[in-house]
Amino acid sequence: MGELKSRQQQQQRQRGTRGQFSHCIESHPMKPTLTLSTALLLTQAIAICCVTSVTAKSPIAAPAKVQLTGPWTVSVTVPGQQSDSAELKIPGPEIFTVTHEKFDRLPDFDAKTTSGWRKGARLKGVIAAECTVEGLLDPTSVVVRSGPEPAAKTFQKGIDYEADLVSGTIGRLPEGAIAPDQPVYIDYQHTKQRIDSIVIDGNDRIVLKTGTPHAAMPEPPTLDAGQTRLANVYLPARMDALSADQIFPILETSYPETPASGSSVAERLLPESLKKLQSGEPLEILAWGDSVSTFNRYQTMFVESLKSRYPNANIELVTEAWGGRNTGSYLSEPPGSEHNYQDKVLNRKPDLIVSEFVNDAGLSEPQVDLRYGKILADFRKIGAEWIILTPHYVRPSWMGFSSQRNIDDDPRAYVKGVRAFAKQNQIAVAEGSLRYGRLWRQGIPYITLMENNINHPNVNGHRIFADSLIALFPKSE
Repeated sequence: MGELKSRQQQQQRQRGTRGQFSHCIESHPMKPTLTLSTALLLTQAIAICCVTSVTAKSPIAAPAKVQLTGPWTVSVTVPGQQSDSAELKIPGPEIFTVTHEKFDRLPDFDAKTTSGWRKGARLKGVIAAECTVEGLLDPTSVVVRSGPEPAAKTFQKGIDYEADLVSGTIGRLPEGAIAPDQPVYIDYQHTKQRIDSIVIDGNDRIVLKTGTPHAAMPEPPTLDAGQTRLANVYLPARMDALSADQIFPILETSYPETPASGSSVAERLLPESLKKLQSGEPLEILAWGDSVSTFNRYQTMFVESLKSRYPNANIELVTEAWGGRNTGSYLSEPPGSEHNYQDKVLNRKPDLIVSEFVNDAGLSEPQVDLRYGKILADFRKIGAEWIILTPHYVRPSWMGFSSQRNIDDDPRAYVKGVRAFAKQNQIAVAEGSLRYGRLWRQGIPYITLMENNINHPNVNGHRIFADSLIALFPKSE
């Protein structure tokens, strides 16, 4: 990869980047553009909302009031504090310049796919796992050459190659001058995401701590001793100025667990599994899902939590997961296939099945009733208890969101259908969805927990699932 440089972009405004990414279709010499940097990992217990589940408390008597006062300035007022309101300048987005990024060959540009990250070779600066992050690439900065030397041939967009300048992918055009196995060298500029934190210290001073750039998973900066986080400021892509949607006051420091009153969900709906956990009888748990379950993260965390809560527990964890598929895919597979529902799920006769299918999220409420009704009948025939895990939030545009704030209520018909179905049929539900919907209250834009910037949660995102599962079970006395 070419030499990587960065410089801080102040309150400049560049042509074609006002408020969103540009859709330029020609290549130009590289120009500076507004960019953002990524934020640091949540390493502090008070900030790792997805790792610790305790009763939510505001970090101060009342949330801080943060208002925009300019393109890159905010005023901060802390109710009940003696210090005057502070005005803070948020550092402008950061530009990263890449020179001579080498590709041994370019694939043919795939104009037919609707997935931008699949259209061609992915520029390394904007990669997020198997995908890319939209809006990080400066579309005016891309230059494709035959070699690293200044005299090398410069190829022309639309003639020799094509590019998805939103997603940061490039492919050759068969009729152009780039041979199928010809190396190319690409110069470009891009941004990364960043989360900054507005904090107050032990002397009532309000200051800004800037985050560290990361393409896909920015995290808030670690606090120093005596500091309390008041708000996070999220810089997600190339931009001219801050907006109110990018300011996340800390309203709670973790998910508000429901206080125990009466019997737990497991006592009411998972009595056989609970009895085996407490007695030490063998308990087989089947984690059944899609690509999210293939990572073996949330289910492993869940089992570890069960063993910690029930020291006598004798648990065997089995995972049956199929990336890119849903429950309908399993039901449609013929006998003998790798993911046949009868063979891989029912014939195991597990004691407890935890199902995770974000890929079922396109189902309507009637479709949930029909399909999950069949599955429930099958599970009851084999004597298995069932926990349905409601899915995480995915790419905001897929959710119909224009903001990652004020999103407590999951708009997906599937989630509504699961809740209604489970209530009617007395099935346990682990509310991953509810927990994701409150991340904004903890200062966390939920998409920053997605490794691929779309729908694959990172370790902290899987912890949310594990927390929602263990919350169903009573604490051992």
